[in-house]
Amino acid sequence: MRAQKDYYEILGVPRDATTEEIKRAYRRLARECHPDVNQGDPGAEARFKEVASAYEVLSDPQKRSRYDRFGQVGSRGGFEDFDFGGFGDLFDSFFGGMGRGGRVEVEERGADLQHDLEITLAEAATGVQRTINVSRMRACSACGGSGAKEGSRPMTCPGCHGAGEVRHTSSSVFGMRFSTVATCERCRGRGTVESDPCQNCYGTGRERRSEQMTVQVPAGVESGMRLRLGGEGDAGLHGAPAGDLHVAVQVAPDPFFERRGTELICEVPIPFTTAALGGTVTVPTLSGTSEVRVAAGSQSGAVFRLRDKGLPDINSRRRGDQHVVVRVVVPTHMTAEQRRLLEKFAQAGGDKLGDAERKFFDRLKEALGG
Repeated sequence: MRAQKDYYEILGVPRDATTEEIKRAYRRLARECHPDVNQGDPGAEARFKEVASAYEVLSDPQKRSRYDRFGQVGSRGGFEDFDFGGFGDLFDSFFGGMGRGGRVEVEERGADLQHDLEITLAEAATGVQRTINVSRMRACSACGGSGAKEGSRPMTCPGCHGAGEVRHTSSSVFGMRFSTVATCERCRGRGTVESDPCQNCYGTGRERRSEQMTVQVPAGVESGMRLRLGGEGDAGLHGAPAGDLHVAVQVAPDPFFERRGTELICEVPIPFTTAALGGTVTVPTLSGTSEVRVAAGSQSGAVFRLRDKGLPDINSRRRGDQHVVVRVVVPTHMTAEQRRLLEKFAQAGGDKLGDAERKFFDRLKEALGG
């Protein structure tokens, strides 16, 4: 019969190694020996099982004690069960928390929060700094986040006896015994609990507070964009990392401008005399006012461009343009003198249609069968 190898030698740890040292050695060797990592090596699977068997015994206080005394476990000198929790530890290393053995790490990171912020179009064009109020979980002011009353010391968790995890063993229909490992719900994997919890936060290490903070909104932001402020969400449990704060930006509608990306569109009414004779019109912009030269004979709906008067691109220094749409306004009330002059203008042929207008009415006449 082949002599059984020493489990401490297999894992490369001394006989007085701590549980944490054994776990670290196992994880390192399991990654190195896993068959998926050593494809094509026929001895990899056997080596991996050997490492897993050694860890299964040495990570269990009772089995380790029996092994140290008798050099074996089980009444027949072999293993009575195989612990899939070891595989859970391995896949925790690969995938960050969930192993095939059913072990799921408890997520203690603080929750992410969202705050809605409305700004004006002018603020979106230049960027703005705002002060907001945020209600969030922060480290307890009484215990500093430890969850323990001042002067008290943590004690070993009675649920897992300090291991930070608990084992559950069951038998299959074939008589084989399987063990799974799960994070202890009582201590959440820490191995200790507070002997005298803080009365302010009841041992959670957190309390809710409403705080003010400054948010810098960049120029060019659009409705629906979110700004992520790392670590400004809820504080984590027992010193775990805090979540993030997401500021959802909404740009309020503007009474003068319509936005299309970085471009702006606005309508400006002009007198029919300016449209006919040409002239200069003062138009609003996001930075004040500007002058637009209207050509003689301009029609209602004509568009004039103001370069670089739009909004900046949030990802570059490029700036859009502003498009001015003119609407010709016909007077509804005229003085006798104004009416006399217009009638004279009409008599001189000023009311005759141009070629474009005549063509339109010719097409309309044909469509009506005239």
